[in-house]
Amino acid sequence: MLPVEPLVTTVTLAELYVGPLVATTDADRAARQSHVQQAESDFDPLPFDVPAARAFGRVALALRRSGRAVKPRAYDAMIAATALANGLPLYTCNPKDFTGIDGLTVVSVPVPDLAARDEPPPRRQRRAKR
Repeated sequence: MLPVEPLVTTVTLAELYVGPLVATTDADRAARQSHVQQAESDFDPLPFDVPAARAFGRVALALRRSGRAVKPRAYDAMIAATALANGLPLYTCNPKDFTGIDGLTVVSVPVPDLAARDEPPPRRQRRAKR
């Protein structure tokens, strides 16, 4: 189940901004750019601020203790730190990326059906006026 108010981090947006730049076709680039623009308009992202930077130290330590390198997971570690600093659970399609981080509540979200996402949303039926 998804949260009532979905949030993203500035780090998540940073990851999304890379997408159009590395796309190999014009169609893929346009789709990724549209995705980024939609995210920009839909969310007021949580910043990676001083409390998140402090939490990042704890996340990096937890990753090291579990035998995982921090550098390849830097974006994920920063997203986890932002969630910890704000006292929020982290909803993700990749829960294994966040295992072993003390105090972080990770909620697994199923991978969305990409084919269904390309279909237009169902039209709402208007209620008759009384």
